[in-house]
Amino acid sequence: MATQTEGRGGRFKRAWARMAAPAEQIEAEEVRQLCAGPGVVPVAEVADRSVATVKGHLRTVTLRPRAGLPALEAELYDGTGALTLIWLGRRRIAGIESGRVVSATGRCSTQEGHRVMFNPRYELLPQTAAS
Repeated sequence: MATQTEGRGGRFKRAWARMAAPAEQIEAEEVRQLCAGPGVVPVAEVADRSVATVKGHLRTVTLRPRAGLPALEAELYDGTGALTLIWLGRRRIAGIESGRVVSATGRCSTQEGHRVMFNPRYELLPQTAAS
């Protein structure tokens, strides 16, 4: 009988903690759980100059010229951090749009304090995979 009472108290404490937590923290936890998977590295744990597979929501997609050439940039967010995916020489890629769930593989580096991945291999995932 004592375990049932403790179980209820634990559930109540977790529910109370969720209600008291900021919305961003709750969203980050949900995204983190949904984007986890075999072979997927959380953005916060990606080592500089390593090849990694990341998965998350595209927050923003922008066209930003680099050295006079077009470059499509998309910010991927997985609940642990953000990483900028950059496709050089591209103005547009079908399916790459804000809110889309993507898995990307490539070499990560740091530029001006931000994590980036140039010309990654990517897979468009169903919206139910992490939305």
